[in-house]
Amino acid sequence: MSKPLTILSLAMLLSGCNYLAGDNGPFRDRGDDYMEAPVLPLMAIPDELDSYTLDELYVIPALISFSALPFNEIPLPKPIETNGREGVIIQNLNEISWIVLDATPGQVWPLVRDYWTQLEVILEHEEPGAGIMETSWLEVDSNLETRHKYRITIEPGLHSGYSEIYVIHMESSRSEPAPLVTTWPETSVSEDRERQILDSLSQYLADRNDVYQASSASLLAGSIEAERKANIVDDGQGQQVLQLRLSYRRAWVLVRSALDEAGVTILENDRDLAFLNVRFSGASVDEDEPGFIGRLFTRNDEESAAIEQDFSVRLVDEDGVVTVTAEPLESADDLSDLTAELLLVINNNLS
Repeated sequence: MSKPLTILSLAMLLSGCNYLAGDNGPFRDRGDDYMEAPVLPLMAIPDELDSYTLDELYVIPALISFSALPFNEIPLPKPIETNGREGVIIQNLNEISWIVLDATPGQVWPLVRDYWTQLEVILEHEEPGAGIMETSWLEVDSNLETRHKYRITIEPGLHSGYSEIYVIHMESSRSEPAPLVTTWPETSVSEDRERQILDSLSQYLADRNDVYQASSASLLAGSIEAERKANIVDDGQGQQVLQLRLSYRRAWVLVRSALDEAGVTILENDRDLAFLNVRFSGASVDEDEPGFIGRLFTRNDEESAAIEQDFSVRLVDEDGVVTVTAEPLESADDLSDLTAELLLVINNNLS
């Protein structure tokens, strides 16, 4: 008797669920009820009453027009920089040296302050928004004849998420009163003392590489100009250009090095005339062997070989910004995509 009773009870339970949650049940699915809702006319408000407090809560949108022309090709998103340098390094260009590290100025600022705190050096002047800090006058190497002072400047790097640190050293004689107003030179009075601080500070930052990458940024230093020094922008006439907020000398070295790094053939160059003629066929791609599906759609070598084009890469220095442009040397079909790709290759290989 127990087995028939069990089956009967289960049948009643299932039928009860169907009764409660079925189309006519009290707990039916109401998710599609809106499709049957009638559209009622707007409420009529008598002229003598105010109507500004009434509004439609659920507005039925108008039909979307599909008259716009479709894309011939799906536009690709802007590529992410993947060639960033890691760690802490010191770069040199003639008599100028600076630290480059993979952290934002806001992350670097508190660590540089900690560096001076560890050395028990008082900071006489700080401008977090400008990324500038200056030490008080110091005694170095027990030298009682001269006093020394350092200025640290933290700037955005070439690429997003990077910073550059510059050090300037100056000194004065102890036989004279300490200057009330400090007039900083363009270059350090002693390159050796500047290098000592650069080496010491870079080692300090390298030892805390994991700390500053995981730490929060300084809110005060967060107002340091966040825009990187290398940016591809529109020139206002529909053409892309590469803008470098650098000195012309450094920009020239970086652009030439970027072309060499990318394997772009340099046909001719003149630093004084600010141009490099190059031969470019497109960015190199991954040479890994394609899979089965890829081989089905791969053309032979002659068909897939990119056509090389000659371009003139020019640098124009104006108001502290070097604008890098690229133009085909000979008239041809539309090469705007290849021109933009050449600028992108230069930008991605700046270091």
